[in-house]
Amino acid sequence: MTRTAPAVPPWLAHALRSQRGPVSRSAVLRGALGGGPLLLVAVLAGRPTLGVVAAIGAMFAGINDRPGSRRASVTRIGTPALAGAAALLSGTLAGDHAPALLLTLLLTVLGLAAGGISALGPVGSSAGTQLLVGAAVGAGMPLPEPGWLRAAAFVAGAAWLLLLRLALPTSHTLAGDRRFELRFDGERAAVAGVYEAVAALLDAVGSGSATARRAALTAALDQAQDALAGPRLRRRPSSAAERRLHAQYAAALPLAEAATALAWAGDPVPDRTSEAPRRLAAAVRDGAPTGPLPAPTRSAPGLRALDDALLYAAEAFDRADSRRLHGRRRSRTAVLRTVLGARGREYGMRVALCFGASAAVAQALHHIRWYGQHEHWYWLPATAVFLVKPDLGPLASRVLSRAAGTVLGALLFAGLAAVLPRPEGLVVLVALCGALIPLAARHFAAQTAVVTVLVLALVMAGGEPQASLARIGETLLACAIVLVVGHLPVPGRRGDAIRARLTEASGAAREYLAHVLGESEDREARWALRREAYRTLAEARAAIALASAELPPLARHADGADEIATTLERLVDTTTACAVHLDDTGTLDPHHVRRLTALRDKLSHQGAHVHLPVPAGTRPPADRRPVADRR
Repeated sequence: MTRTAPAVPPWLAHALRSQRGPVSRSAVLRGALGGGPLLLVAVLAGRPTLGVVAAIGAMFAGINDRPGSRRASVTRIGTPALAGAAALLSGTLAGDHAPALLLTLLLTVLGLAAGGISALGPVGSSAGTQLLVGAAVGAGMPLPEPGWLRAAAFVAGAAWLLLLRLALPTSHTLAGDRRFELRFDGERAAVAGVYEAVAALLDAVGSGSATARRAALTAALDQAQDALAGPRLRRRPSSAAERRLHAQYAAALPLAEAATALAWAGDPVPDRTSEAPRRLAAAVRDGAPTGPLPAPTRSAPGLRALDDALLYAAEAFDRADSRRLHGRRRSRTAVLRTVLGARGREYGMRVALCFGASAAVAQALHHIRWYGQHEHWYWLPATAVFLVKPDLGPLASRVLSRAAGTVLGALLFAGLAAVLPRPEGLVVLVALCGALIPLAARHFAAQTAVVTVLVLALVMAGGEPQASLARIGETLLACAIVLVVGHLPVPGRRGDAIRARLTEASGAAREYLAHVLGESEDREARWALRREAYRTLAEARAAIALASAELPPLARHADGADEIATTLERLVDTTTACAVHLDDTGTLDPHHVRRLTALRDKLSHQGAHVHLPVPAGTRPPADRRPVADRR
């Protein structure tokens, strides 16, 4: 008789899972040159506490220093830094003048606002995190500098690491490849990744891995779209190199559409079908001409669409001039709707309760002198921020990882503090931890351990005694507070954030379907709607996966959401196949109509109602003459 091993609970499995992939050597170099040199300069100038604040700003910037383009890094690092500096100034003023009760109420309200901002996406999440941590540190860390000088030092630290991100070469140039403009290496790698993802999807047509490859193509398109976005002085691409990259990205959209239609059909394709997209990927990466592209057979609508897309790509690469900016644009109304809507309210309520409760407990312990000579009560609410943010991972998983990482980091620092010379040993330790942050980002516990050592080194460099044991106790207390408060009933329905994401995805799918079945001949609008449909679905999938990995009292609110997302994905896949077939023949195949109707009925049964537009007529088929006749 065989015994089946018990299944690992989802929340524990998430805590044991780590990210994979290469680590950027340039990010490690930037981390080493971030907070350590800033602290050294401040120590030599006789202002170590100012260097501590600057190094904290550089540390947060290093955490946000993710792979991507230089242009996108300005927003990804700069926006949270400005939020953190404003909160640091406001927290300092509130800590100096507000009584304990009023200060706790102010921090709770700030948690509500920061949680709503976090619903906007990764940049909003980072801004919300630094907003709360900055307020807690400003109110709870006694420093001799005034608030405005602390805020300036924080921004200077983040600006220093951002300057390193913009100025230093990345891994491509460190490897000796100097043929490209330094400015656009991140964008180039992202666009090349799209063509490689198209080739991988074509290789998987007719196999069981096609769905996963299509999801990987969506992720590659999202990454390229974000890499090409970012702050700019002009509304249009300002250089030939930038226009070339935008043209190459735009040329990948019809290729992605054709590859998705072929994957939906599931019929085997010739082995050489993926060769042309790989040549295009190499042309993007190397900055070289495409050369001759092997044409696929034109025996099916999807293959004919792929051949036409390759022709379009070859012409776009030769012309290399696109003045359209391919970024995701959201109106102010849409932003406010997200912050004030179901997602923002649910995130905000959960963050506010945990942040406010931890601040109240910290204030009570501080005023009864439980801290003794350590007056840094900010550690408790700041720890709660990293534990409770719903977009950063399942609550139970983060609590477990945070506790383990803090204990490990604090014990490690206690041993190092006993032997390291001061202050030079602490400066070296800060630089070393900065370099380790990109490596430790693979797992939250490892990142927590590195950040704990770094922060304890900074606190000691600022003149405070070693406080490892106190930090362990405060962290474990914060974990207990968040576990209890984070699972309490709150006003409204749990799971509103998941339902709101599914509603957004359903609306995007409906708009895409209506455009395909309508009279519009605007291909670029169709590709943009397709991008938005798949992107909102990917975001909904990620939110559902995180919610499903919570403890059962919270995870049950995501029941059934994954099935709805799967049906919506099949609807968007079918819509893409319909678009390709309409371009080829001008009419819908009865099989497509039956499939759309079945998916609509299934969504209605699942509780997600998507109105299915009725085709108003048929369109003339696209020009299908041989390529040579069209030139």
